[in-house]
Amino acid sequence: MVSLSSNQRHHIAQRLLLIISFWGFSVAVGSYFGLFSTFPLPWFALLVAMGIATPLAIYYGNSSFRAYIQGLHLNYLTLFHIWRIPAALTFFYYGSQHRLPSTFVRNAAWGDLAAGLLVLVVLALPKSTWKYWSFHLFGLADFVAAVSTGLTFSLLQVPTMETIATFPVALIPLFGVGISGASHIMALDILARQTRKLRSV
Repeated sequence: MVSLSSNQRHHIAQRLLLIISFWGFSVAVGSYFGLFSTFPLPWFALLVAMGIATPLAIYYGNSSFRAYIQGLHLNYLTLFHIWRIPAALTFFYYGSQHRLPSTFVRNAAWGDLAAGLLVLVVLALPKSTWKYWSFHLFGLADFVAAVSTGLTFSLLQVPTMETIATFPVALIPLFGVGISGASHIMALDILARQTRKLRSV
């Protein structure tokens, strides 16, 4: 593992915050002005996939960034997922207005709500490795179910799925989903490395 100085870690943290802020701001502005609504749904699905793949490509391809993430406490990679509570409530609201497919709402909203509430449980539990394994495996399974359902409806171009490209809903798939999916995989990678290290001692 690459060793980073405090200055290097600070520099990476600043760049990461800047990139994430720009990413979220761009999605908010683009969706507010209807940019993403002009894309065919299959293209929108491609943007979602790119949002997941890009952070992971940087993590596995950039040793300094990977070292920075691996130096974080797992609480940081877990706490972020509390955003899934308002995401779930957003899905429930738009589903109640029949502006999203009911199957998508069922597969995405309930799992996001559970994952968001579990964050509070995980942080309250005593220090242990298993709680992080449990949370990130559950969260990743929910993530796969929700994203695969959303991608399927997008590729099939189900009319009510077009709402996913509008403001503020678009922030969920084009911003939150990418960071959530990547953070789950990064956390599981860290846990796996820690387990291998303990076994080799």
